[in-house]
Amino acid sequence: MSISAKDIEMIWHPYTQMKNVDLPIVIVKGEGVWLIDENDNKYLDAISSWWVNSHGHAHPHIAKKVSEQVKTLEHVIFAGFTHPKAVELAERLLRVLPMNQSSIFYSDNGSTAVEVALKMSIQYWENKKKPKNGIVAFRDSYHGDTFGAMSVSGRGAFVKPFESMLFDVQFIDAPIPGKEKDSLAQLEAILDNSNLNIGTFIYEPLIQGAAGMVMHQPDALDLLIAFCKKKNVLTIADEVMTGFGRTGKFFASDHLAANPDIVCMSKGLTGGTMALGATSCSREIFSAFLSDDKQKTLFHGHSFTGNPVACAAACASLDLFDLEETWLNIERISSCHRQFAEKLAKVEGVENIRQTGTILAFELSSDEETSYFNPKRDSIYKFFIERKIILRPLGNVIYILPPYCITNDELNLAYTAITGFLESQAT
Repeated sequence: MSISAKDIEMIWHPYTQMKNVDLPIVIVKGEGVWLIDENDNKYLDAISSWWVNSHGHAHPHIAKKVSEQVKTLEHVIFAGFTHPKAVELAERLLRVLPMNQSSIFYSDNGSTAVEVALKMSIQYWENKKKPKNGIVAFRDSYHGDTFGAMSVSGRGAFVKPFESMLFDVQFIDAPIPGKEKDSLAQLEAILDNSNLNIGTFIYEPLIQGAAGMVMHQPDALDLLIAFCKKKNVLTIADEVMTGFGRTGKFFASDHLAANPDIVCMSKGLTGGTMALGATSCSREIFSAFLSDDKQKTLFHGHSFTGNPVACAAACASLDLFDLEETWLNIERISSCHRQFAEKLAKVEGVENIRQTGTILAFELSSDEETSYFNPKRDSIYKFFIERKIILRPLGNVIYILPPYCITNDELNLAYTAITGFLESQAT
């Protein structure tokens, strides 16, 4: 029996309807932007393997540092103990995070980073003896698949079976172009209602990824954050997808005038090498947990909190972000995207073209609503996979989000395939 056939017999894949599913492609190797299957076919990874891969697959520098670490110390309990790489990573993250961030809490992935942030915020108010457990989030947002993260995510198909078990959240429209005033007015009405007891606003800065790469402008988000500060509401920036260069700056929050109180990180944190999450917070929040009263402790942890190998991978990834070449590549990709966007604007059937940093997205006109379940999705995906290009559309939304090592020629392979697909739809 083949590897893919064995897989189908035993493995349950994420976001996949397993009945009558196609056999999965067996990837055995990665090189830069390429993934290589068991038959030596090469696939261009134009979405950074679910937005995690920053520097390319099997990067030799990260591989070397991970190998050194696993031969030295693979893991240690993180309660009562620490290790050099955890401290180094915290120091280096605090140098690049918004200036008001002072403390790092490690976890395992994006969802857990969000869970930690929510617990920090809610318990902050409890510890201050001013309990405020109401939360505001963007409509159609996505913050993860654990229960707290699902609660602050948009109410849709992803959470429908569990909706009765989720805690209440107040949702507002994201301040996309044309809805900036509506978004602010909605937030003002909610925060002015003392019965809602709002203490937290969580948001995806500038880009709502799973919603379809929906984008808004920094000044619009700044107005929302400013009103939260006026009303003494804590703000959580979910930078799980937008962090580590994706928007053209280290964090999407770097585009803003206002600093968040808490930041969630994962995905590109290790350059896509290993699972690791981190949640940072301001000194004010951390101080609210310092007490002779042990009940004010943040009672949260994971078996692999602060894992040395994952921290080593993250430090190695930050080594690469210290190189001017990385940031020149980010700007070059952004420039190529802008040029391709100008060409897309002339193509019939292409709508709502948007771009922030290394992320380019657009929609195919459709009789169906633009959504994750738009029926165009499967045919789009199949077209590109047949041409050995990995583009995983969000319904009828096609996007490119490549590793930073991608060359112009490799980018043009993706652009040419997209052009070919659009031409096939026009005939």
